[in-house]
Amino acid sequence: MPKARVLLLGATGETGGDILDGLLADGSFDVDCLIQPSSASKPSVQSLKDRGLKIVIGNLTGTVDDLVDVIKGYDTIISAIGATQQQTQIKLVDAAAKVAVKRFVPCGFTIVCPPGGVMSIRDDKEEVYQRIWYHHLPYTIIDVGYWHQISWPRLPSGRLDYAMLRPQTEIYGDGNAPSILTDKRDIGHFVALIIKDERTLNKKVFTYSDVLSQNQIVSVMEEKSGEKVEWSYISEEELLKRREKARAEYVADPTNLATRMMRSITEYSVAKYIRRDNTPENGKYLGYLDARRLYPDFKPIRFVDFVDELLAGKAQRPYVGRF
Repeated sequence: MPKARVLLLGATGETGGDILDGLLADGSFDVDCLIQPSSASKPSVQSLKDRGLKIVIGNLTGTVDDLVDVIKGYDTIISAIGATQQQTQIKLVDAAAKVAVKRFVPCGFTIVCPPGGVMSIRDDKEEVYQRIWYHHLPYTIIDVGYWHQISWPRLPSGRLDYAMLRPQTEIYGDGNAPSILTDKRDIGHFVALIIKDERTLNKKVFTYSDVLSQNQIVSVMEEKSGEKVEWSYISEEELLKRREKARAEYVADPTNLATRMMRSITEYSVAKYIRRDNTPENGKYLGYLDARRLYPDFKPIRFVDFVDELLAGKAQRPYVGRF
């Protein structure tokens, strides 16, 4: 039986790279990588070629008809495009509808939350989803909670700083808000399972390994490291003020990467720790399928096991060379 043909956009990125690894490890797919012309000569693209992967050049800012010629023949298109480029998927959706792609997976891969002013990145993605529904294009939306790799606190000794993206030194509210966590290395394995499954067609799915509060994360870190984590408690009122300030600063200077990142950080924190959106219960309320229930035989990497890797010096910092 021939393998399903998959076209992956964003394979050189953080999430896209994990998706690529998971699809290849599964062995059920022929995977090609969709690369924009501006990135064609980058070393990261050459690395894909060195792995024997086919590079398909497609201009997301060109015409839909040009994209149609590029994407013909693929069963599934998966997008893991960067956070600031969500709307560039629109023409890809239009082209996918023209060639009757069997399944389009837009760039979800964020925490569980509703659209409508909670998180700007979620609302950007919603515009793409609406375009998919406009075309009656078969789809699957996949969200993954928050990564293990960016969910742990700094130890006073600094011995884990080698793998830290940014220091985590604050607890919001009472620290008891539960939140979905997924090891980023499991995202691709979940995606492979999901896109082979007819039950997930025209559905939303969330993945996770754990549901932990900040207090529970601190307890794990302290127990395994033998160190006392130093935290500052930030009230819900203060966090909301920070979010509104960050939003105002972004509006005043939307081209500034720092203001965009601060808006994103504060919106994530409010969604997770004040609204408590990023939970299995809310996922089910919003109409998601639970990947753990769909695939009970798959054993994801638990947070406690990730911490063992951290302490053994075997973890890798995300976004190496990007931030």
